[in-house]
Amino acid sequence: MSAETTTETTAETAGFTATEIMTVAASRLLKNGTVCFVGIGLPSTAANLARLTHAPDVVLIYESGPIGAKPTVLPLSIGDGELAETADTVVGTPEIFRYWLQGGRIDVGFLGAAQVDRFANINTTVIGPYDAPKVRLPGAGGAPEIASQAKEVFIVLKQSPKAFVAKLPFVTSAGHLDGGDARARAGIPGAGPTAVITDLGILTPDPVTRELTLTGIHPGVTVEQVKAATGWDLKISPDLKTTAIPEAGTLTALRGLQARTAAAHGISQGQTGGEG
Repeated sequence: MSAETTTETTAETAGFTATEIMTVAASRLLKNGTVCFVGIGLPSTAANLARLTHAPDVVLIYESGPIGAKPTVLPLSIGDGELAETADTVVGTPEIFRYWLQGGRIDVGFLGAAQVDRFANINTTVIGPYDAPKVRLPGAGGAPEIASQAKEVFIVLKQSPKAFVAKLPFVTSAGHLDGGDARARAGIPGAGPTAVITDLGILTPDPVTRELTLTGIHPGVTVEQVKAATGWDLKISPDLKTTAIPEAGTLTALRGLQARTAAAHGISQGQTGGEG
């Protein structure tokens, strides 16, 4: 039995799935009133869960122009009409980037990724050589700007050796570059990634080296499992904490959101929280 299967089975025995605790843990990081630039997929699921539970006044902004979006179902893309229909207002994409993002008005950028490295740099471009990749990924979108201009960045993705790699084949969006003060020396504003939330735990950058360190672990997961799912020698915090299990009301809200989304879009619930 694989580590991933073991983790999922353990979580389900406790009454929730590994994907659910990842989503809940990510949503908990959003504080009420935060202005959040949201990516599609898992980031959108987590951000909207926060809005439906502990952070009703979070301001969700999407790349296509909706500000204060309050979707009743999860959007399939940034062009989903649900975002514009439920937003406080809709502006042009140039205004979203120039006034809101580059103007320093975004508290949190919430992003997904195909791959990250030990310094939380993101790849969403290619797997393998750029000129002849094994896999061509969706690409950058607005992620490079979000990663560089938001006051801080949360990244959410499932953890595996293929996703957590020692060296990215392509850096799409800057995290902490090669560590230390490299981000500041490059003139990139903002704190960069402050948390990477996975189905196994939570990683945060070391305050000096900026290398990702395991600081939180989900119930039923072992340190050995997390290390085995990481493509480098992962550092473990001496003050490692166990993630609080999801509250019943939060799980109900999450499952209701996913059920409405599945019914609205005619897709299975397992597809409503993708990696985007």
